[in-house]
Amino acid sequence: MTVHLKSITGRKALAGLAVLAMALSSTVAFAADKLQYFTWSGYELPDFNKSFLAAHPDGVEATIFGDDDDAFTKVKAGFRPDIAHPCYDKVARWNKEGLLQPIDTKRIKNWDSIFPVFKNLPDLQAGDGKVWMVPWDWGNTSILYRTDLVKNPEASWNLLWDKQYAGRMATIDAVHDTPIVAALLAGVNPFDMTTEQMDKVAAKLREQRPLLSSYTTDMTSVEQALASGQLVAAMTWNASATSLKKQGVPVEFMKPKEGMLTWACGFVMLKDAKNVDLAYDFINSRLDADSGKFLIQSYGYGSSLSTAFAGVSKDELEKLQLPADPEVMLKSTIFTGPMKQNDDVAKMFEKVKAGG
Repeated sequence: MTVHLKSITGRKALAGLAVLAMALSSTVAFAADKLQYFTWSGYELPDFNKSFLAAHPDGVEATIFGDDDDAFTKVKAGFRPDIAHPCYDKVARWNKEGLLQPIDTKRIKNWDSIFPVFKNLPDLQAGDGKVWMVPWDWGNTSILYRTDLVKNPEASWNLLWDKQYAGRMATIDAVHDTPIVAALLAGVNPFDMTTEQMDKVAAKLREQRPLLSSYTTDMTSVEQALASGQLVAAMTWNASATSLKKQGVPVEFMKPKEGMLTWACGFVMLKDAKNVDLAYDFINSRLDADSGKFLIQSYGYGSSLSTAFAGVSKDELEKLQLPADPEVMLKSTIFTGPMKQNDDVAKMFEKVKAGG
């Protein structure tokens, strides 16, 4: 089987990390005694699975996807891992296609350590103490800007529509990011739009298009452009703020008055999973406090676990752009949940980007 070096881009892009992944096809022959894990690059590291690997040495085989849409397309086409790692806003879509089986929270040993804000997300509940996804990681999306090049901006997403910075701004090329912000600024509910409201969002996106240097999911390139001054502001995830601040680049991760966006991802079990017991062991390993602490300290993303946050000092959390108490902070952010008109919004966004 051919081995390919995966590029590290997309929401979970981790600069400087080289990941070898097996070439993906729906006809891959899996080892029967290994858990098959389908995930973002960088999330297959053994540091996240210490207790699992202690019990099952060499017991997991990871396959890497590029983004949520890539993962959904491959699974829908017949690729069948045991566990996958999509984000919350996509779970309803997977479930609608009959791809998932519910996860019994009675078999999740640290279920009670998950922050309620994540446990109680809509569309996760499967009834009878079961869920469609076990939340594990999360982060915020906002504007990262150069404080020396953008002086005292209003704390608003409108900065990415400011004509004085034309050609020196970038935004995320994803339907659950940039169109949501455009909807907020247009006074429209991003998650349930009428045709007329979608036209308003499209108009807002067209207004922004000529001002942008790029639409991208390559955070490494965005960080480099912000560091050099080629960009003065960009939509990013909080890990980019952490990375640039460590490099001494004068940046600030904005708290827009309209609200930051918050994404959350986790583990789903495929309907045809062949290694169900291993899957529960794996999820339980990922919900060890040390696993969540490693996620926080190494990647700068939030863990769903209160026990993981308890193991990180307030000073360190502040440097990582993370709150000491996510329950409080997340009351003022906007969760990027399922969009009822997702496919229509995606088509509209592609048309706008193409100049339509």
